[in-house]
Amino acid sequence: MKPTMRWYRDEDDYWRIRAFLRDVFLLNGRRERSWHVARLDYWRWHLIATCECCPPVPEVTLLWETAAGDIAAVLHPVYAGEVFLHMNPAFRTQALEEEVLAVAEERFAADTSDGRRYLVVNRDRDDELRLAVLTERGYRKWGEPVHHWSRDLDAAIPAVPVAAGYTIRSMGDVDEHPARSWASWRAFHPDDPDEAYEGWEWYSNIQAGPLYRRDLDVVAATEAGEIAAFCTIWYDDVTRSGVCVLVGTAAEHQRRGLGKAVIWEGLRRMQRLGGTRAFANGYDAAANALYGAALGTLELSDSWVKTW
Repeated sequence: MKPTMRWYRDEDDYWRIRAFLRDVFLLNGRRERSWHVARLDYWRWHLIATCECCPPVPEVTLLWETAAGDIAAVLHPVYAGEVFLHMNPAFRTQALEEEVLAVAEERFAADTSDGRRYLVVNRDRDDELRLAVLTERGYRKWGEPVHHWSRDLDAAIPAVPVAAGYTIRSMGDVDEHPARSWASWRAFHPDDPDEAYEGWEWYSNIQAGPLYRRDLDVVAATEAGEIAAFCTIWYDDVTRSGVCVLVGTAAEHQRRGLGKAVIWEGLRRMQRLGGTRAFANGYDAAANALYGAALGTLELSDSWVKTW
C-alpha cells in the first residue's frame, strides 16, 4: 500500500519527525539529502518563533505514513512559497515524489505581484528522480545555488592564531544576550540604520532549541567584553554530527581571521564530544569563502520554481 497523508497532530509528531530525520540522514550515507535534525529545530525555534517566516509547525506540516506507521515523507514550507520535501529513501518512489509535490503546489504556493501562483523547491544536483519530477511538472532552475559545506572530524583541527585583543570563549549567560544580538546585527545588517535594530530578546529562542549547548556557542570577545564574532554549533549526539548556524563577524571586526577561529574552536569542542562530521550552508560569496576555508568539502543544490 502507498503511504497515506495526514496533518501534523501534536507535539509527539515533532519528536517523531526528529527521529525520522536522523534515520534519513544515516540512510543517505550521512549526507544532508533532507534536513539535519538541527535545521528542523532551527526552523521552529528561530525562523518561526523569531523571524515569523511561516505559521507554527502544527499548521503547516504534513506527514506521509506507511501502513506499519513508519514516516515515508514530511512536507512543510520554509518561507512563503518555498517548501522542503523530506523523503525516506526506503520508501521513496517517483509516484510518492509526485504526490508530495502536487500537495505542496495546492497548499503552499504563494501569490506573485501580478496575481499568479508560484512555488520554490530545492533539488540536490545529483538527485535525478527529483529532476525528472520537477521537469515533468513545469519547474525551471532559478537563482543562485546553495553551497553545502561539510568537514569530517577524523583528524586534528589546526590551531588558528587569534588576533591581538580578542579572546575565544563560550557564550555567557543571559546578561550577554544584548552583546551577542548586537554582534549579529552588525554582522548581517552592516548597512542598515541602527534605528532599525529590534533588540536582543530573540536570542532566548535560540537557546531554547533542544540541541543548543552553550559550550558550542563560541564567541570572539574584546577585552572590553564586546562580542566581535560568533559560531553556534547545534550538535546531535545521536548521529554524532552538527550544523554551524549562526556564524558571523561584526563589520567593524572583520578581516582579522575571527570567523575561522570561532568555527575551528567549535569543531574542536564538537570533536571532543565524539562528533564526526560538521555542516554549514553558504548563501553568498563571503560565507562561502569562510566555510570553504574552514570546512572544505562542497556539494551544491539549486532552487527550482514553478509559476502558473
